[in-house]
Amino acid sequence: MALTQAHAENLRQGRFSQSGQVYLLTLVTSGRARVFEQFVPAHQAARCFAERSVRRYGSTLAFVVMPDHVHWLLELASEVSVSDAVRIYRAKVSLALRRRIWQKGFHDRALRRDEDLVAVARYVVSNPVRAGLVERSGDYPHWDAVWI
Repeated sequence: MALTQAHAENLRQGRFSQSGQVYLLTLVTSGRARVFEQFVPAHQAARCFAERSVRRYGSTLAFVVMPDHVHWLLELASEVSVSDAVRIYRAKVSLALRRRIWQKGFHDRALRRDEDLVAVARYVVSNPVRAGLVERSGDYPHWDAVWI
């Protein structure tokens, strides 16, 4: 089911970006198309996290590229917005794949200072296990985390 324009606007209401804040982001492909089911597109999406233009928006603490969405744990850099970081990452992936693939909007959650970042990173990289794609996170090739 596609995200309606009205719902996309609701996702942006009250969105506030704070430098140094850690955000858990979820970016979904249009129509939940399984764009990243094949190795090459998934690998290209994962490599885009290392792009200089993406890194200037913050530190990627963890990510996983699932068949139809991406989870990204990002510590936001100074004087940038979460929306800009997402826009640049999605643009890099779309350019690498030579087509537009993203649903409008995205989900973001600012983590509280007392949340255990390592536990959140483990949650992110365990997505392929919970989805039944692999038995162990280490068997899934399209993830990374600074602690794991």
